[in-house]
Amino acid sequence: MNVFYEEEGTFKVGTILADNTTSLQVEALHGKRAKIKAASILLRFDTPSLPGFMDAAQKMADDLDPGFLWECCENEAEFASDALAADYFGHAASPEEAAALLIRLHSAPMYFYKKGRGRYKAAPLKALEAALASQEKKRQQAQQQARYVELLSKFSLPDEFVSMVSDLLYRPDKTTIEWKALDAVCAGTRLSVPGLLEKCGAIPSTHDYHLNRFLLEHFPGGTGFGELDSGAGTGDPADLPCADVIAFSIDDTTTTEIDDAFSVTPLTLGSFRIGIHIAAPTLGIAPGSHLDEVAAQRLSTVYIPGRKITMLPEGVIQHYTLGEDRLCPALSLYVDVSDDFTVVSTQSRIERVRVSANLRHDTLEAYFNESALAAERIDHPFGEALLALWKFACRMEQVRGKANDGNSEKVDYNFRVEGERVIITERRRGSPIDKVVSELMIFLNTEWGRQLANGGVAGIYRNQGGGKVRMSTSPAPHQGLGVSQYAWSSSPMRRYVDFVNQRQLVALLRKETPTYSREGDGLQIAMRDFEEAYEIYGDFQRRMERYWCLRWLQQERVSILGAQVLRENLVKLDHLPLAVRVTPLPDMAPETAIEVEISQIDLLELALQVKFVRKLDA
Repeated sequence: MNVFYEEEGTFKVGTILADNTTSLQVEALHGKRAKIKAASILLRFDTPSLPGFMDAAQKMADDLDPGFLWECCENEAEFASDALAADYFGHAASPEEAAALLIRLHSAPMYFYKKGRGRYKAAPLKALEAALASQEKKRQQAQQQARYVELLSKFSLPDEFVSMVSDLLYRPDKTTIEWKALDAVCAGTRLSVPGLLEKCGAIPSTHDYHLNRFLLEHFPGGTGFGELDSGAGTGDPADLPCADVIAFSIDDTTTTEIDDAFSVTPLTLGSFRIGIHIAAPTLGIAPGSHLDEVAAQRLSTVYIPGRKITMLPEGVIQHYTLGEDRLCPALSLYVDVSDDFTVVSTQSRIERVRVSANLRHDTLEAYFNESALAAERIDHPFGEALLALWKFACRMEQVRGKANDGNSEKVDYNFRVEGERVIITERRRGSPIDKVVSELMIFLNTEWGRQLANGGVAGIYRNQGGGKVRMSTSPAPHQGLGVSQYAWSSSPMRRYVDFVNQRQLVALLRKETPTYSREGDGLQIAMRDFEEAYEIYGDFQRRMERYWCLRWLQQERVSILGAQVLRENLVKLDHLPLAVRVTPLPDMAPETAIEVEISQIDLLELALQVKFVRKLDA
């Protein structure tokens, strides 16, 4: 005796070896034995023999039309397969016919719902129509996907992909046929999604590929300010006194957000009054205003080679920037120093300051340099003031215990992008200009941090202990700078932390209730959000600098370049702020000069291949 039975959704046949009423032991055609439940048996038959039975039943099932079968039993609530087989074939069904009908019913779940062993129910008309429509849709999608795969494999972009490129690159829906086709071709070609789309002509600019990813995630509404672009929403106090000083700023040529300016006023007996004047946007931007909310959302200006995304609208920046020959609202710190530049006293004021000149690094360095300082003569309209600032800066560096910290050996890099061409220039850190500006800013941020702490007004500080820098609402030493507390306050148009601290300082000077209290969560939120954004913006800036370094290597057609070993197989390329891995690299001490070969630059992955060539003579 043979049986036709169902096991785990699959139909099988076998010869009965033992029948134990509730279970049977059967042997399959290929000799494998199995124990099955009696409830699984659909047919028992002696003939035909097992060989060829399933093939014959399957072939017969393939010829059965599920649509016609459905019509035969459309109105029946539930039916037995053997009854339908008898109706369909017009006689008591043979084992092959009965098995064929069962196979067909089982393979057409859209038409028939299984209700039990050998029992089914025809699907309702509406449900069947919906299922058939879905099946047809899937068929068409499969056909469409196959067409996409064919085109992409030839590096031809399907027309349907044109409007979807951004989504496919940055926020793909992996359930779509477009993504599935893209993924399939990537697997076959071993290309990344960006790499494949670039080959298909969908990424005309590798620069924009990286920029757009950042903008989509962090500036989804765009980088503009809408109605605020004009500077609307600002309003300075009209009764600010005017400072009786001759002030000037010192900045890079590309700087438009001029936050700081300086003045030097001679006093008696060789002493001076040094003024550090900081732009004061908080005087005209009220807490909780639309402008304030925008600044609190952006938190910092984003700097990348060739462009920047400002924290404040351009109209607001132009209103508050310490521009040349303008009377600007400012928060000033005056430092009275003796003839040896020892600090005698400090005073903070809210006022208007007229900036006589905006000095720029590239022109000022010709006059203000080591040679001029050695001669103690700076042949410049602000030469005497610059010399006094230099002496004050050197004195403050000594007070901090940082006179020989080695920063002058480090190099900064400036990027200038002109069209598609990038120019990367090196600038030694610690030049006279750098020292003056940095020391004055360190002094100001230290002093205003002290004033906030002594005045009992909450602020945001940058503390450093054990080599780790962190932000806190509590003042603590900054070991790296050698100061007892440090509160960023010098760039209120570019960093929201400075903006917040300036707002607190203004309240302290006016003896008003500060906007932020120690007990409230406003300061903590501003600090936490700023830290997160500042890290993200910094990472993006470094990523784009790496991009332009690779562009420079391509542009200059550099294949052989000098480098310096940093550690293990990590080296820094000469003349570029670019650290790369060299594998393999012979065991060499840090700072060893070597020569490397550059190849296979990938601007999408920001990768390149670097091979060791030789060690350079010391």
